[in-house]
Amino acid sequence: MGVLNDIAATYRGPRRVLRRLLSAGQREDRALAILMGACTLMFLSQWPPLARQAHLENTELQPMIGGALMAWLFVAPLLLYVIAALSRLVAKLFRGQGDHFGARIALFWALLATSPLALLNGLVGGYIGPGVELQLVGFVWFVCFVWFWLSGMIEAESA
Repeated sequence: MGVLNDIAATYRGPRRVLRRLLSAGQREDRALAILMGACTLMFLSQWPPLARQAHLENTELQPMIGGALMAWLFVAPLLLYVIAALSRLVAKLFRGQGDHFGARIALFWALLATSPLALLNGLVGGYIGPGVELQLVGFVWFVCFVWFWLSGMIEAESA
């Protein structure tokens, strides 16, 4: 299946999609591609709110976008690898049978699968601004992210 079809299928059954991703074997290049794709989309989701902020504060947009680029494409991947390792250690405490690769795929895929909601959150933040709408979309994104990540961890650790 293609990535877009897998993202859509994740909203119907996240464990099935992760099972299929894990059955393809341990390929770190695939894990890194998923992570960098997710981080790129998260970076792009920051553009509308940053443009709004730059307009309202009458400041330059380019330095703000540069900071978001640094955060999402250089710092976030490193932090996400650490979070995946910590989640594997927590799963091990609960007698998980998986490995570090499964923990990485579960976290990275959850981030990529929820990227459409993150893009929507960015659009709401950029065009509507702070308010109930932004909080609602952000909450839906967070709930879906946690659901996909926990479902993925359960699947990865039940191997």
